[in-house]
Formats: sequence, structure tokens, C-alpha cells
Amino acid sequence: METPLVIDPAGSDVQGEAAKLRARGPVTPVELPGGVVAWAVTGQEQLKRLLADPRVSKDPNRHWTKWIDGEIAEDWPLSLWVSVRNMFTAYGEDHRRLRTIISRAFTPRRTEAMRPDVEEITRSLLDGLAASPGGRADLREAFAYPLPIEVICRLFGVPVETRPALRRCVDGIFNTALTAEEAIANQTEMYGILQDFVAFRRREPADDLAGVLISSRDEEGSRLSEQELVDTLILMISAGHETTVNLLDQAITALLTHPAQYALVRSGEVPWAEVIEEALRWQAPVANLPLRYAVEDIDVDGVTIGKGEAILAAYAAAGRDLSLHGDDADLFDVRRANKEHISFGHGAHFCVGSHLARLEAEIALPALFARFPGMELAVDPAGLRPVESFISNGHRTLPVVLGP
Repeated sequence: METPLVIDPAGSDVQGEAAKLRARGPVTPVELPGGVVAWAVTGQEQLKRLLADPRVSKDPNRHWTKWIDGEIAEDWPLSLWVSVRNMFTAYGEDHRRLRTIISRAFTPRRTEAMRPDVEEITRSLLDGLAASPGGRADLREAFAYPLPIEVICRLFGVPVETRPALRRCVDGIFNTALTAEEAIANQTEMYGILQDFVAFRRREPADDLAGVLISSRDEEGSRLSEQELVDTLILMISAGHETTVNLLDQAITALLTHPAQYALVRSGEVPWAEVIEEALRWQAPVANLPLRYAVEDIDVDGVTIGKGEAILAAYAAAGRDLSLHGDDADLFDVRRANKEHISFGHGAHFCVGSHLARLEAEIALPALFARFPGMELAVDPAGLRPVESFISNGHRTLPVVLGP
């Protein structure tokens, strides 16, 4: 095995690092925070094959040798990403069981029923932006973040007073620059918040997604354990908004830094759906997703991923795969004929919330640019700082001048 490329925990240059990974081949070893080694898969076709391969598991307790043998430290900063017991880390029949329950709670009907809520939340946020002092605002803080977090909290019936602490903990889950002590403290607080929330929902039942999950646990206890219930809430609430925050953030940034592309959209020549798909390809909202494990030795284009070894899905790198998108893969181009991406995953673990994320973007983006058509970045694009994460791919702030 060649020397692993050490992944920057702070994600200070996601795309620069992705380019280095691709240059080493579609499958290459990397070192994650804590000295954990995994195989990063950067080729889109290779990654699609692996994500759909039944010989690839997400259950570390069954298939990650170093985890099973106790070689991964208990205070490993990324432990929550592999230790939770929900469909994110489930394999085979366990995954099918858990996904069936989640899919029942996340039906297309429930998603479409959120359209009026998304429109109402969007209007309220735009009104708030219009009142911004000096016509300046941070669009991540005032628009891209509050929209999906409000949507997901309404879906799950999270009380208003619980949301600030929950948001802080979700931010901590994605902050891969936290120390081991900070990560463990954040994990403990997150569990406490959601255990209290489950107890509250049992006392005051409601017809929301949390109610559906709790009834699955209480009425069909053998199908969903108490830990699976809480861990599923962690998955759905955190992943259910972070992807959309970054999608909105990156799509807005792309248009503000590519005026010719924005002109095509503004004129109606290119529909908003094309903007969304190109943004998903160009800047995958989740840059890298830990982890998967080889159930047996797997050959990937001449590279052998050994049984029990860990696999990192490098979505940001795969979105700009030159073999698929050509020499201009690094360019944001809303007229690109092939916008194929796997930013919502692929195979059995394809994101159940992808329809909701697209719905939010299809409503929010055109509404924002219609309200503020002359909007501009308030800083040089080079001054935009990424969030501290090699997983989450967004900006710490997105300062803009709204214009008339």
C-alpha cells in the first residue's frame, strides 16, 4: 500500500485535497483524524459500484476489523459516525428493517405536504433579509441555515426551545476539527437532548415524524430498539438539514461568482433544476462520508481493498471526476450536458431525504434571487472560509450586499 494521504481535519481546501486524491487514482489510502487509515474512493463509477455492492457493509461491529479488535480508541473524534445504531450504520436485513420504518415516516406525500411550510418559511426569511441593516446580510446564517433546520424541526415536532441547543450539537457532529474531549462532550449532550425529546413526545404524542418513529418502537418494540430510535433521530435531524444548508450555500455562491451563468438562469434560458444539479455535482454538500467496510477482499480496478478494511466515500472528488466530466470538470456550468453526481449517495443507502432537499432548493433559490436580483458577495470569493470539517462542505459565513 502506498503512503496514505493525510486528510486535513479542518477541511481548509476540500477541492484542492480532492484533486490530490484523484491524482493518486480512483482508489487510494488516506489517514483520517486519529491516525485511522481507510481507502478513499474518488472515481465516480468505482464509487457507484462499491456503494451498490453487497460485499460492502456499514456495520463496524460486524465488518471493521480494527473496530472489532479494539484498535480504534474509545475517544476517537469520529466515533459517533460509526458507533450509532441506525440505518446509517446498518447492513443487510438490519438495514432493510430500519429503512422500511424510516421510509414509512418519510413518504413522498409527507414531503410534498411540506411545500406550503417551505414557501412560508422562505417568505419569512426573505422579509427578514429585506430589513437587514445597511442591506448587508450573512446568507448562511440568515437564510441557508434557518430554512432547512426549521423544516426538519417542524417535520419531527422539535419544540422551539430545544432547537438552539440541538443546532449547536449538530454543528459539533460535523466539526471534524474538534478535539476528542470536545467531540465526546458534544455527543453526550446530543444524546441527552434527544432522549429528553423522546420522553416529551411520549408524554405529548403528535402526528409528526418523531411520533411515527416512537409508535414504531412502542407498538412494534421488536422492530426498533430504544437506541435505534434515538440514533435514528440523530441521523434524520442532523443529516436532514446539513446537506440542504450546504446545497443552498454552494448554489448561491456559485451564481454570485459566475455572473454569466446567473444571467442564463435569470433570463429563463436555464431552469433552476439544472442549477441545483450542477451545484450538487460541483460542490457535493457532503465532501467525504465515513465509513464503509469490505465484507471480503474486493478488487477495484486492480486495487484490492482487503476484508475488514475501511472505505471513505469521497463525494466531492467523485463529482469532478475527469473521466466522466472531462477536462472542464472543475468548472461550474449550468448548461453542462452531463451533470451526473452521487452527492445523495447510491445503492441501498441512497438518501431518503433527497426529495425534500431538492424541494427546499427549488423553492428557496428562485425566491431569493427574485427578491434580490442585484445581490453581490460582500467579500472577495477568496475570502470565504470553509466550515471546519472534511465531511461538511460549506462556508462559515456567506456575506452579501442584497442590493435593491
